[in-house]
Amino acid sequence: MSPVRGDFRRSQLAIGALFLVLGFQYASWVSRVPALKARLGLGEAQIGLLLMTCGIGAAVSFPLVAVLMRRFGSRLLSVLSALALGVILLALSVVPNYPVTLLVLFFDGVAVGCLNVAMNAQGAALEARFERTTMSRLHATFSAGSLIAALLASGVNAFTGTLAVHFGIAAVLLAALVAAARPGLLADGPPEPTAAEGAEPAKEGRRGFALPTAATLWMGLAMVFGTVTEGAMNDWSALYLKDVVHAGAGLAPMGIAVVSVMMVCARIFADGWRTRFGDGRIVRTGSLLAGLGLALALLAGGVVPTLLGFACVGLGVAAVTPCVYVAAARQGPDALSLVAAMGTTGLLAGPAVIGFIAGATGLLWGMAAVAASAALVSLCATRITWPARREAPAEDTLLTPDAV
Repeated sequence: MSPVRGDFRRSQLAIGALFLVLGFQYASWVSRVPALKARLGLGEAQIGLLLMTCGIGAAVSFPLVAVLMRRFGSRLLSVLSALALGVILLALSVVPNYPVTLLVLFFDGVAVGCLNVAMNAQGAALEARFERTTMSRLHATFSAGSLIAALLASGVNAFTGTLAVHFGIAAVLLAALVAAARPGLLADGPPEPTAAEGAEPAKEGRRGFALPTAATLWMGLAMVFGTVTEGAMNDWSALYLKDVVHAGAGLAPMGIAVVSVMMVCARIFADGWRTRFGDGRIVRTGSLLAGLGLALALLAGGVVPTLLGFACVGLGVAAVTPCVYVAAARQGPDALSLVAAMGTTGLLAGPAVIGFIAGATGLLWGMAAVAASAALVSLCATRITWPARREAPAEDTLLTPDAV
């Protein structure tokens, strides 16, 4: 194994561990929401506010994250925020009342915002340093972390329902992952200029806060529409299958399953597609496929066409977030932080907006708005400066082979 290849794999695994940490920590506490509800005596509306508070913390963390990225760099910030997520799990196991829980989850959202930006900056730096695509696979490990957390929650709950035991085990595992990943993380340095499709990346100073450029705003809009599509599919697909398509109770959850499986599979292979076709073409074509496929499914009706349309969404939007993060990272920490915050806002607000549309006109039109949102990603993608297409590597990466 050549030194360059070995260094790439070492850093790839280390950065992948950060993505796994984020998915693992989020799924760990979300999986125990029923236990928190019972222990604190909460109602449905209070649980909804809990979930929203975490998202609000992530969404409003943008100015702080930008400052911390410039002060500490992505390597140190990713380690500190990942460790903070473990501490937050321990705090959730002993929260005495509802207001304190809200405060803890607000800080959880801030830590999530910090880690989200820092780890994506690390992923983008890895691609730039070794001139190899890997961001989509890194995002796939987030889903792996969620799966591992769900299995752990189920296993621990079979022996004890005590939150302190579950979250204590989870916090120890998080700390071990961070400790193992830290040596392989990339040291921060001055960004290297890279070729792009049609324009040079925007330059930002290291001091002060730079106003977002038009290119950054287009990236943010693409992220908003992409996360609106993802979030709405997760929240509304089962209800659409049940109430509009009249699928049986056993088939209704298949909507989420189809979208999730297609997204994970697409992200495993998307880096190979990025190498062959370039990020811009992948985002434009994929989001158009998602919008058109879902629209045709809505027109056709029926369980099978609907599930096929949902599969098109999972396949089409899978690479949007990784590709936009790579493009935003090239613009600097302010751009990356803003784009991440806009993505979080879309993920939070999207399902609610679709709910308002569905309440006024029906769920069919609500899902039509999801199709339109996916198509708008393709429109935004035409205004974004994308990294130049890279040559395919001679050997495969460790996480999974490139589909080239």
